[in-house]
Amino acid sequence: MSEYDDFTDEDEPVQPAVNPMRQRMKELELEVKTLRQQAIESESTKRELAFRQAGIDPSEPAAKYFVKGYDGELSQEAIKQAATEARLLSHTISDEQVSEQNAWNKTNQVAAGASSSTELPSLEARINAAKSPEEVIEIMTEAGYH
Repeated sequence: MSEYDDFTDEDEPVQPAVNPMRQRMKELELEVKTLRQQAIESESTKRELAFRQAGIDPSEPAAKYFVKGYDGELSQEAIKQAATEARLLSHTISDEQVSEQNAWNKTNQVAAGASSSTELPSLEARINAAKSPEEVIEIMTEAGYH
């Protein structure tokens, strides 16, 4: 017999023919899948950060629906405005508006205090308390009667 007859394929496992192109395609498909997942996670994290910077906690029960349904611009101002319209955030007043409101309140208090502290007795009571006719004429002149 020849030496080729002694060699059998049973000693070595048979490997199927591997197409290197198909193997590379599988690697690329797996890489694309991973990158897409990372992009989705990145977008989700970016969105959550935008809401947190706007003062909304996405984990709060009231905010969950708002965060899920919001499809506007992801800027702080736009999110705050939409949240205020949805009554998720209360309307905040700037420092300038607070100081102006305080000034108006003080003015109103002064005006209210001025009229109540110097309340004049009624015209009739003043005339009855007058001691001379000149005093009565003076009271009538002050009241607008000539």
